Formats: sequence, structure tokens, C-alpha cells
Amino acid sequence: MAVTRQVLAARPTMAIVILSMHSSAQHVMQALEAGARSYLLKENAGREIAETVRAVHLGRRHLSGRIAEIVAESISNRRGARPIDSLSNRERQILKLVCDGCSSAEIGRILGLSPKTVDTYRSRLMQKLQVADLAGLIKFAILHGLTPLE
Repeated sequence: MAVTRQVLAARPTMAIVILSMHSSAQHVMQALEAGARSYLLKENAGREIAETVRAVHLGRRHLSGRIAEIVAESISNRRGARPIDSLSNRERQILKLVCDGCSSAEIGRILGLSPKTVDTYRSRLMQKLQVADLAGLIKFAILHGLTPLE
């Protein structure tokens, strides 16, 4: 999904269709959250490719019945999920390092990322966890046992 994000960062108006053999909710949701307009399973692509291309060309999303079910189930499951459960391992790493007082440049050096990428992660963490500032991130981490209160 990193490629999808990179392409859309360079060309935001590009419509991306993912053709995959993976039907897990994680794969589908990651692709859609990364900005893909459609997600097709290879097993159904022959029947659906023309319809998908037409829909995406018109600016719409297209999900086959099976993929739509996967998406609906995933959204339904997320409603009851705790915000901490939605964090990726990388987001947890960055949150811990932020709580340790590391700057974006320091976090970038530790994890092999650019400071800009770290800032993007930090911003997405704040959105995901619905906090407005650094203090909110630290409070969240303490309340959820990601960092000790010292």
C-alpha cells in the first residue's frame, strides 16, 4: 500500500485500482485507506474489470459484492474496537518514541525514516486517536499502558 500512497502523493488525481489475490479485510481496508478507488480479486477480475474501469473513470468507487461485504464487516467490527487496537506496529513505535521525548529527526534516524514521514505518522496518529496535540498523544499512551508514567 506504500506504493499507492507514493503514487497519490505525486499524482493526487490518479485513480488506482488494486488487483489482488488477497481477500482479507486487512488487505482490502489498507488498500482503500491508502487511496485506492477499487479493489478487485483476481478470481473475479475477468467479469468485473470493464465495469470497474468505467466506474473509476467516472470518479466513483467500485467494490464487488464480496469485497463490499468484507468492507462492511470491517467497518462494523471497528465501531466496537478500542482506538489502540487500530494502531499498526510502526505507529506504536513512533508513539513510544514521541513519549520518550524524541524529535521527528531523532525518530527518523532510529527507524530509518525521513523526518517528514515521521511527521505524517504523528499527524495520522492524532487523527486516528482523536487528539489535538502532543499532550493528547502522551496522555493516550499513558492511559493505554504504552509508556510508563514517570
